[in-house]
Amino acid sequence: MRSGQARLAIDYGSATTTAVLAWPDGSWSPLLFDGEPGMPSAAFVADGGSVLTGQRAWQAAVADPRRFVPRPRRPADDRLSVADGEVVPADLVAATLRRVADEARVVAGGPVEDVRLVVPAGWGPRRRMWLRHAAHRAGLPQPRLVEAPVAVASHLLAGGVQLPVGSVVVVCDLGGGAEVSVVRRSPVGFEVLATLADADAGGDAIDRALTAALPQPESASDQWVLAASVRTAKHALTEHPAVTVPVPAGPAVVVNSLVLEQAARPVLARAAGLVRDAVAAAEVAPAAVAGLWCTGGAAQMPLVADVMATETGFTPLLVHDPLLAAARGAADAGGHYPGQAPEVVPEPVPPIRRAIAIAVPGFASLAMVSHMLLTPIWNSGHLRPWAILNWGELAMASVFAVLACLGAGTVLGSALAARTDTGLPLSPRAQVATGILAAAWLGVAVAGMYAVVSSQYIGAELAPFLRWALLPTVPLLVVAAVLALIAARQWRTPSGGWSEFLAFPISSVVAATAGMLVIQWSVTAARMPDMIVWLDLAGRGGGLLMGIGVITALVSRLTLRLVLGAPFAILIATLVSHRTTGILAVIYTIAVAMWWLSRLWTRIIHPGPATRRPAMNPPPAAPQPASTRGVAGGVG
Repeated sequence: MRSGQARLAIDYGSATTTAVLAWPDGSWSPLLFDGEPGMPSAAFVADGGSVLTGQRAWQAAVADPRRFVPRPRRPADDRLSVADGEVVPADLVAATLRRVADEARVVAGGPVEDVRLVVPAGWGPRRRMWLRHAAHRAGLPQPRLVEAPVAVASHLLAGGVQLPVGSVVVVCDLGGGAEVSVVRRSPVGFEVLATLADADAGGDAIDRALTAALPQPESASDQWVLAASVRTAKHALTEHPAVTVPVPAGPAVVVNSLVLEQAARPVLARAAGLVRDAVAAAEVAPAAVAGLWCTGGAAQMPLVADVMATETGFTPLLVHDPLLAAARGAADAGGHYPGQAPEVVPEPVPPIRRAIAIAVPGFASLAMVSHMLLTPIWNSGHLRPWAILNWGELAMASVFAVLACLGAGTVLGSALAARTDTGLPLSPRAQVATGILAAAWLGVAVAGMYAVVSSQYIGAELAPFLRWALLPTVPLLVVAAVLALIAARQWRTPSGGWSEFLAFPISSVVAATAGMLVIQWSVTAARMPDMIVWLDLAGRGGGLLMGIGVITALVSRLTLRLVLGAPFAILIATLVSHRTTGILAVIYTIAVAMWWLSRLWTRIIHPGPATRRPAMNPPPAAPQPASTRGVAGGVG
């Protein structure tokens, strides 16, 4: 079997690194390091700058503890001082990943081209790019990043667990720290609804508590020896009632399961609190949770089930092979080989309100451009007839065309992904990103078509038509590119999904369209002297509607709309004339751009408590949600 057909999935945790090789026939094999499937993520920096990894690093720590780094996985901009020198943490991570790559090359019989890296769901773009950089230093090809809870959910699905579309599960990853995620299965994959992480709610905290219960050595080297003994004893107590722990410079101590329980129960209770908080942050009713699945090295402790059931009310289930679950799931996620047809999940029929959100801006766009062409003020008194046009209608028609296309962006992305004639099946994130970009450019193309058709119909130069049709779409195109990048990198999924995120307020579209149509009608009919007063009132009414459309786009709360709507609508009404229709359209275009920027900030970059997918690295006293741009607690 050729090595290029294999997939290498690596779960680089804060405490332990695991990796598996998956083959086209569905088989898989774990990579072994020093005879074990789990390799410590620790690193030791030798005198010459070389780096020892795994068990070798722990063994070398006894001789010179100053050069030992037990947790190289750190924030992207952290620096480390090792033995009076400074090292880059990414170099230490790269050393461990390089060892994994070497072992994979031996097992596969050559270099592996398809590499997946498991990352915590709470990691932001900087930390994800940092891990990619470490993988590049290790000589790995460009990896695909798979979020840990998504990988575990994929592992459950591949193992035969029934997870119908729409079901919600909680994944509790108990490694070096704890990361709890609420995951929902969608028609195109798994979506993380909320993530909470706490570095003091996992295996490392249990090790520290268990070590504190034993006689303490005086020297630093002996402390690392004791720490290594405690780690071994903790794992042995999952199968034996008591073990003997050698204590440096002292008699050996017998540790039983009762001592381990006293050390672990407060830590596991803290992890159970994360479960409750994550479910609350995801805004999911506890009764709607299909199951609580525990994974990670510390999840193998029998006490986990008792504490989780008592503290959360859920019956916890242990993932099969919890240490390797994330790596196996990452290898399964989106797997496709030559000769195998990819599984295509059909896009469900969108709800009626979704179709309306697409149709209303589309019809408004056609109404605007048609009205502009059918109601100009013509002057035929010269050799070259000319027309006074409502440039505002052309600008708003172009904006509405882009909004209508973006409203259909996710559906378009799913349709593109369902195509099998390209030979390149798209992942769910690529579907969304492709759909957003394709929809945005389609809207710009429609705006350009409006300009060309209008120029030909009026018989005037094309330049001003292009200017009024394309320039208003530039802010929307920039925002769409940013959203596509976020969707492709899986940095954040907005609450409610991308389909709901891309739906512009229908009330704003209706009010602004009606207002501009009334304004144009009042301007073109102003040549009737006997109706000048009524036409002026009609124009002011159109301005009021335009103001309502602007406020509806800028403000989401009903009370603020009522407070700000009246004075702003009156201000817009005072500006109405045949010379200011373009200015009114520019004001509305700015409001649309502000609506997009507000959504981008409140739902993607800095989501509030009701909409965020948070990550945590709280102080030990009371873990609370924090932005995913912060440092998430490590899981091993």
